[in-house]
Parts: sequence; structure tokens; C-alpha cells
Amino acid sequence: METNRGVAVTNEKVHEDKEYGAVEAVPMSARSLSFGDMVATWIGANANNGSWYVGGVVAGAAFGGSVIVTLIANPIAYLIMALIGFIGYKVGTSTMALTRPSFGVRGSYLPSLLNTTQFIGWTAVNTFIAAISISMVCKQLFGWPGLGEPGGNKTMIFGIVVMSILHLLSIAMGHKSVKLVERVGVVFILILGVWETVVVLQHVSIHAIMNWQPPKGKLMPIGAAMDAMAAFSLGWVPAIAEFTRYGKNRATATIAPMIGANVALFWFAFVGVIGAIGTAISTGVYDPNNSDPSTIVSKLGLGMVALIVIILTSTTANAVNLMAAGISLTNVTKKIKPITSLWLVTIIAAVLTVVPLYVGSFLDSFIGFLDYIGMVFGPIFAITIVDFYLVRKKVYDTNEFETVKGKYWFQGGFNVKAMTVWILGVIFFLLVHNLSMFTGTIGATYPTIALSGVLYFLLSKLSK
Repeated sequence: METNRGVAVTNEKVHEDKEYGAVEAVPMSARSLSFGDMVATWIGANANNGSWYVGGVVAGAAFGGSVIVTLIANPIAYLIMALIGFIGYKVGTSTMALTRPSFGVRGSYLPSLLNTTQFIGWTAVNTFIAAISISMVCKQLFGWPGLGEPGGNKTMIFGIVVMSILHLLSIAMGHKSVKLVERVGVVFILILGVWETVVVLQHVSIHAIMNWQPPKGKLMPIGAAMDAMAAFSLGWVPAIAEFTRYGKNRATATIAPMIGANVALFWFAFVGVIGAIGTAISTGVYDPNNSDPSTIVSKLGLGMVALIVIILTSTTANAVNLMAAGISLTNVTKKIKPITSLWLVTIIAAVLTVVPLYVGSFLDSFIGFLDYIGMVFGPIFAITIVDFYLVRKKVYDTNEFETVKGKYWFQGGFNVKAMTVWILGVIFFLLVHNLSMFTGTIGATYPTIALSGVLYFLLSKLSK
């Protein structure tokens, strides 16, 4: 009896240590993430440099506009995340594997490749911001040139290399090391958030911040701000099942991510908003290109410690980004093992981070990147949610996820209905994205999601 129990314990340990591929369903015995772990993971994912930066960008809608956008766009995005998070918990596979019943076994390669590029992009965004902090630290310690100065690009490349090494360490053991990084990193993140909030309000009154208006030509339309914020938050949705499939219960997979993501995003976007506006009031210059946390904390005089914490916060966010990118890649091919895939996307992200140093501006790259997320992933989320909850009545058969000519094979591995709706959704976004009736109101992202969901439901019902 003791021998059998020892074998059972050993098998359970193997399950806990294993990093599951995209299509592999995680058994309940391997689900080790608690409610607290999930909250910490999504606080760590959102309480970071990117949230500060997007807050600084939407500050161009003035304080009132940026607050409205934050309070509307994000809860909707994280409700969508919870809906897909529950699917991941119930089915046990990755987010991209969950697109197989709707897009087809081969059709799911499209969202998987898009998702890999998205999270590599997010890694590059956070790495670039952290590299600015490293360049400022190197300037103070060694006198090296900073970003924008002659020779500054070499310092930035050094920073990118340092960050990439930290990223490799953070994902070395898959979801287990990510859990550890988030537990430690969230403490530093929250301390810096409080610190910057206090410092900004010591320099500039909240009354002055609330009444500040962007200079002529730099006002951001409310709909454009809505699209930017919505895309920022929706960018996390394709990563949700990578974690909820390791959740111990339903609340861990749905309520916990919503709490962590919303609280962290509200706070840190708010810090970004008041930081950018406070700096504009203090210096007399508002430049959304300088909305990154590294530049703001430097102008506010927070010192080297704040810059170092920014470096750490980038690591916590990118641990989630790289996890999602790597596992998405394993939905396309099983020839690459999960851990190998994680290392591969980390190296690709490091190379991509160098691009803004030599091509265009970081702000232009960031806004274009957000537009890409809203355009390509909005229809994917709509199709996945409608397919699971309304078309297939919450029943997916994981045994059929890889079956050639099986239940989810459709036509040559592709569901033409889903692919058609996705294409129509992308076209709709492109057509209305810059129309005044959308840029001045709700933006194009959520209307695209709603339209795609309705079209997919109708096509699915009509074809039966």
C-alpha cells in the first residue's frame, strides 16, 4: 500500500512540474494556481510600465476623458477575459487551442501566429521602456550616453540584452517560475505605485491636474483613447487560459483575474495619467512621446531606486507575455517543446526591441501596435465566445482537437464561416476606425467585436 501511495505522490509531482503544450488538457491533479496566485499574476501583469505608458498616452484626452475611458474600456475587456478564462478552466487547454472548435484544427494556426507576434510585441514594448531606465542608471553610474544622445543607442542595446537575460531566467521553469516572479514582483510594483502617486501630488495639486487641457493639436479624441485603452486590456485575453487551466477552481479562473487585472490597471493607468499631466504642468511641456515611466520618474526626481523598480516590473509583465507567446507557438507545431518555445520567443523579442531605435518613433510604433490588436483579435474573441457559449452550449471535446477529418476538421482543417467572419471584422475595423462618429465616441474596437459575434452566430445557425 505504501508503495502504491508513493507512486501516486510521484505521479502527482510529475504532473505539477510538467509544462503542458497548447493542446494538452491539464488534469485537475496538476492545477496548482490558487485564487491568490491568480490575483497576484494579473496584478503583476497590469501594474507595470505598459499601463503607465498607456495612461500617459490617453492623458491626451485630458483628465476627465482619460478617467472615463479607463472606467469603461477596461471592465468590458476583462469581462471578455473572464468568459474565455472559464473556457480554459473547463476545457484545460491553452487559449489558442480553444480556437480549434470554431476556426478548425488548421484554422487555429492563424490566431496562434497572430497571438505569438502580439505577445512578442508586448515583450518588446515593456523591454524598450525598461531599457530606457537601464540607460539612465548607466548614465548616472558610468557616464554612458542616454537615449537620444550621441551613442545612446549602444547603451539602449546593452539594456535590452540585460532585460532579455532577466526574461530568460523568469520563464526558465515555465508557469512555476512565472508564479514565483509575480509573487515577488508585485510587492515592488505596489510600493513604486504609491511612491509615484504621492510625489506627483506633492508637486502638483489634483485640482490643477483635473483642470489641465492638452495644448492645441495634441488633444486625443475620446474614441481614439477608447480604442487605445480597449486594445491594451484586450491584449491580455489571449493569455488567460494559459493560466486559468492551472487554476484550482472556477473562481480562480474567472473572478481572480478580473480583480487583479482591473485593480492594477485602474491604479497604474491613473498613475500614468497624473504623471504625464503633472509633468506637463511642472515643465510647461506636454509631449506624449515622453509618457514612458522612465522619463517621467526621472523628471519627477524619484531617483535611481525608482528606475530599478521599473526594470523589475518589466520582468513581471513580460513573464506573462512570453508564457503566452511561447505556448501559442506550440499550437502550431509540436516539434518545438514548450520550454524551448519560451526561450525562442524571448530571443525574437529582444531582436524586435531594437527596431524603434532605428525606425520611426516609439509612440508611433506603440499606437500602431494597439490598432493591430483591436483589429485582429476583436473578431477572434467574439467568435470564440459565441461558439462555446451559444453554438456548442459549453461542450468541447478535447479528444477531437487534433483529429484529422474529425469534429473540428470542417473543410480541410478550416471553418470557412469563422474565417469569413474574421475577415469581415478586420475590414469593418479598417473602414470605421478613423470615422469621426467612432473616434469621437466609443471607438471601433468594441463595435467590431459586437458585429463579429452577431455575424458568427447567424452564420452558424443558418448553416445547420
